[in-house]
Amino acid sequence: MKRYDSSEERQSIFRRLDVPLLLMITVCSFVSVMLLRALWTLHITEEVDANDWIVQLVSMLLGLAGCLVVASIDYHKLAKFWFLYAPAALALVALTFTSLGYGREGADDVNWIDLGFIQLQPSEILKLVFLITFSLHISKVTDRLNQPLHLFLLLLHAAVPAGIVAVQGDYGTAIIFASMTVFMLFTAGLSFWYLLGAAALMPIAIWFVWTHVFGEIHRGRIRVLINPGSDPLGLEYQQDLGISAMQRGGLFGKGLSGSDYVSVPEMHNDFIFAFIGEAFGFLGAVLVIVLLALICLRIFFDSRAAKDTMGRTICMGVFAILFTHDIMNIGMVMKVMPVIGIPLPFFSAGGTAMVSMYLCIGLVISAYSHNRRKYRVFYDAETEK
Repeated sequence: MKRYDSSEERQSIFRRLDVPLLLMITVCSFVSVMLLRALWTLHITEEVDANDWIVQLVSMLLGLAGCLVVASIDYHKLAKFWFLYAPAALALVALTFTSLGYGREGADDVNWIDLGFIQLQPSEILKLVFLITFSLHISKVTDRLNQPLHLFLLLLHAAVPAGIVAVQGDYGTAIIFASMTVFMLFTAGLSFWYLLGAAALMPIAIWFVWTHVFGEIHRGRIRVLINPGSDPLGLEYQQDLGISAMQRGGLFGKGLSGSDYVSVPEMHNDFIFAFIGEAFGFLGAVLVIVLLALICLRIFFDSRAAKDTMGRTICMGVFAILFTHDIMNIGMVMKVMPVIGIPLPFFSAGGTAMVSMYLCIGLVISAYSHNRRKYRVFYDAETEK
């Protein structure tokens, strides 16, 4: 019998790393550091100081290191210890309801905690934990997924984190959890009839959220999309400035050493795409969109190569996070979606979000690299069982 050599297997795994995916997210992160440093040096907004780009750079390096570590570990082994990190993640989120919790200036949610030596956004950690625990739960009941009892328990599992962040007032992150739930269940084989039933109930759900969940400010943000120009100096002000910044960028942009930039509230965070448009122009903005689309496609193809349901649902959960974030953030800046506090992954400022997204990519690569099958873009899971 051939002796098992763990070091040889680790080397083999690193040889099977998804290098194109790692390269693309690293390029995005590096551009983010450049953008934040330019916002500080050019004094475009007072919301950014010297620490922001340094924190982003350190978070990028820590995230990349963490990504490689997670990628080298079999995702099944990581899932076995859910009982340790899941309660810890929930405890961190619970701290936002104490005196340690605070919200960013100008935001209407409280989803950060200040531990003195570090500030954290626990909902980002909770997304990562949910990704593992929900994929594990699905893998345990794959053959019974469409039975009402098991589906109800899965939906209850998903409702816990989504409900907690909604109570925080972070409706954007609640939508991300809902998106992850739908994509992961559909990947695992959820019956199309359940989707039709959910679609039929959607008008009732929308009415309930509109009348009993949303506050007047949330309803107002949606109304101005339907009736543009109705509140240009109020709820539309930020989006109008974002569009103005992108228009002034022209075709090629002003670069990162120009002058007379438009100052948009949250330009370093939720509205960083506006600065991308002004600094790099229309072509640069399109290139960023293409890069983000390629990252999503690469993750989708990696899901097709995963060897089991758990690996595929992990990949599609990360796909859901990125795809939903990208659509909602860029749509928000372009004034086709309401302002809801959704950052642009790998670009927006935020140390917790940056590290969390790198760890999510690490899980994708773990599902891809711990696969004995030869990787093929058009891999068919059904024929390879």
